[in-house]
Amino acid sequence: MDLRPFITRFRDRFAEVESQLSSPDAFANVMRGQELTREHSRLRDLVAQGDAYLGILGELADNQSLIVSEPTGSELAVMAADEIKRLEAVEARLSLRLREGIIPPSPTDSRNSILEIRGAAGGAESALFAADLLRMYQRYSETQGWKFEVLDASVSDLGGYKDVTVSVTGQDVYKRLKYESGVHRVQRVPATEAQGRIHTSTVTVAVMPEAQEVDVVIKPDDLEINVCRAGGHGGQGVNTTDSAVRILHKPTGTEVRCQDERSQIKNKAKAMMVLRSRLLDAKMAEEHAKYAAERKSQVGTGERSEKSRTYNFPQNRVTDHRIELTLYNLSAVMDGDLDPLIEPLMADALQRKLAELKL
Repeated sequence: MDLRPFITRFRDRFAEVESQLSSPDAFANVMRGQELTREHSRLRDLVAQGDAYLGILGELADNQSLIVSEPTGSELAVMAADEIKRLEAVEARLSLRLREGIIPPSPTDSRNSILEIRGAAGGAESALFAADLLRMYQRYSETQGWKFEVLDASVSDLGGYKDVTVSVTGQDVYKRLKYESGVHRVQRVPATEAQGRIHTSTVTVAVMPEAQEVDVVIKPDDLEINVCRAGGHGGQGVNTTDSAVRILHKPTGTEVRCQDERSQIKNKAKAMMVLRSRLLDAKMAEEHAKYAAERKSQVGTGERSEKSRTYNFPQNRVTDHRIELTLYNLSAVMDGDLDPLIEPLMADALQRKLAELKL
């Protein structure tokens, strides 16, 4: 795909937006001014990435010419080949960013997210793996500079999690984490297994964009709100006051709990944030039902929908079944190195969008 015409388009639009922002009337309409500011920031990055991309193409051409002109196996030819490998990796990353810029950004991509991890098949081992995934996402969030805050958790007997709800805040959280939704399957010898046999367990992960009040209208009469004493581990005062909040959205039966804070008011605010996000997620799922059905028919039997990713500990292997990607760096992945999985998923989703637009 020749990206040069799009780079020119980004540069022209950037100049146009910059001119509009310099007008005295730019912020006469506050919302319009904010939209222009966001677009200006996005285009500025795309223009910079476009310039870097064109520079990389020039360097690649120079090194390829050097290989052709030099004797095979010469020191210069070997150095040029090594440099080409490095440049191609940079070119691939910049190409992905520029191709992303062609597609109008989703309004939810820049939002914070609610992350829910639940033990599924496998009992105690499933709960233990849920705790491992929680640590994995926490470490990944640290590398991204995101804030990671546990809102509610149900702890299992062996120290795992039956379910845990987390708020993740930062730049482009949903844009990257949304690909983590699905069934995560683990194959390993559980700590509870005396015979050394490999067990298979599953954990479900749901990632929802944090909803704003304008996204979902919630009527007060539709809510049933209860307060109770917080349970589980806590410091002085956490388990001795009625600070935990449970909210039931009666029309949908959606129930949310939050007991992270000592303050009942803060827990209620966080619980409402989670509730809005769940309702927005359901609304988005309904709107995309037709596309999801088409996608499922392409998968075939639906077997892949039962496991989006498999973590095989004996072989240090992780496989994402949605794009048939297998990596042998499971230990690094569990330590939070998720980009080698997330970026190919982003590239695959982008490629499908570009195909739909016939680009």
